[in-house]
Amino acid sequence: MSDSPLGAFADPGATAAHYAAKISFETDASDVAAARAAGVEFHLVDVRGQAAWNQGHAAGALHIPRQELAERVGELGEGIPVIVYCWGPGCNGGAKGALELASLGVPVKEMLGGFEYWAREGYPVEGEAGPIHRATDPLTAPVEHAISCDC
Repeated sequence: MSDSPLGAFADPGATAAHYAAKISFETDASDVAAARAAGVEFHLVDVRGQAAWNQGHAAGALHIPRQELAERVGELGEGIPVIVYCWGPGCNGGAKGALELASLGVPVKEMLGGFEYWAREGYPVEGEAGPIHRATDPLTAPVEHAISCDC
């Protein structure tokens, strides 16, 4: 037991195993955008309801509400990995969608931050009426697109 407010630190080997597992289950908007730019094949699936989708979604995403995943899984193509997202970090709809798809045998990751961070980081957004142009939020991403967070 440590008296530090930080608590005890795990063995570095156990820590490495934890983070390796975490990264195999989760990704973020930056990595999704980089994978798209590199031509990596995957589906980006928005699991929110129709009203949320109409309000705005990641450009090029597929819309399959979470409650419809089981009946529509065939639309995803066998063996093609899936990235799911919901509203944002305060919502676990993406995690529920990932669980549903994994239970159906689909390779899947959840996009951390969901649609909120996709939009706040300045990636392409579409709504019911077409493209939505948003400024990059300087609290979530560099505003100069020539630089990156280098993470």
